[in-house]
Amino acid sequence: MAKYLLLKHYTGAPAPVNNVPMDQWEPDEVTAHIQFMRDFAARLEETGEFVDAQALAPEGTWVRYDGEGRPPVTDGPFAETKDLIAGWMVIDVETYERALELAGELSAAPGAGGKPIHEWLEVRPFYAELPPATA
Repeated sequence: MAKYLLLKHYTGAPAPVNNVPMDQWEPDEVTAHIQFMRDFAARLEETGEFVDAQALAPEGTWVRYDGEGRPPVTDGPFAETKDLIAGWMVIDVETYERALELAGELSAAPGAGGKPIHEWLEVRPFYAELPPATA
């Protein structure tokens, strides 16, 4: 089994077919989308392929150690992941092809008008083992 991260993006990927931002959906459309995600996760729990899934709030802060007495928090000038990543799902599957198959299914979550979003999902493998550290 290999773990993959399925990343849902707000921006940065090619535009989905049903490209209406979630904050413009009707409440029942949001509910249907969330239910689709829950049902998808439940199905993968039954097959043992589900690890975790989370939706992310748009708020976020960059933090970095800059040395003693220096403020470590900033809101830029970096690309803001809070503007990019909407959420994720971690799956544990037998093959890369299975990861792609599941990402394709997840891409069909309903959006505005109850129609599939056909959003682009980023599929990222976990390291099977960490690369050796270099000094």
